[in-house]
Amino acid sequence: MGNTLELADLMRLMQERSIAFQAAVAAAPSLDVQVPTCPEWTLLDLVQHLVEGRRKWTAIVAAGPADAAAIVSAPVAPREREALLNCFATAVQEQLDALREAGPDRGCWTWWGDSQSPQTSGAVARDQLQQLAVHTYDAQVTVGAPQPLPSELAVDGVDEFLTTRCAGTEPWPHEPVVVDYHVAEGRSWRLWVSDGRTRTARLPDGATAGEGPEKADVAVWATANELVLFFYGRIQSESLRTEGDRGILDRLHG
Repeated sequence: MGNTLELADLMRLMQERSIAFQAAVAAAPSLDVQVPTCPEWTLLDLVQHLVEGRRKWTAIVAAGPADAAAIVSAPVAPREREALLNCFATAVQEQLDALREAGPDRGCWTWWGDSQSPQTSGAVARDQLQQLAVHTYDAQVTVGAPQPLPSELAVDGVDEFLTTRCAGTEPWPHEPVVVDYHVAEGRSWRLWVSDGRTRTARLPDGATAGEGPEKADVAVWATANELVLFFYGRIQSESLRTEGDRGILDRLHG
């Protein structure tokens, strides 16, 4: 796809989101408060989930090329706030160290084998940054202080989601469709969705709906932050400006 963030930038943003996440958790009245955007979880559950995720993907990156995910056996994260945050910070640092050691192009197992994202440590870093960023937003919502994702992170997040989580061979039990995504930061993407063969591509900068020989069935305009939050179910399609069949978005991303 081109123009994606370099590994050093991904790692820098991971560290920044880690600090923001810890600040939100530290500001919460209790670790037992419910997370509004993940209503089945308390804040404690959210932190423990992120600790487990850092440990898992650290092991996967460290293992290098493999046919299956590395098996991780680690103690349960503590429940006391200071110890828990220290555990989280350690898990993030270990992940950063593993990514630095591996570099961006080393192969490793990933769950997105048949997508447009490579099976490399660099692609893992992109995906893990988005997971950390969205869950940082969740923690901020929990304490009543949500902040938009940094622009460079959000723009890369739109690209990462479309090439990793949308593009592939997942079943699509509907007629083939074309979806355009335009972000206020000046980037655009087109997604072709069909049963067993879904692909995405960057559109020329400044592209608008209706351009080119193939008209989109639905087009979306939003900030990159809004699109990432929509992709991960934090906001609804009604929050976005659309043209065409909005129901396609709900079926695709619902």
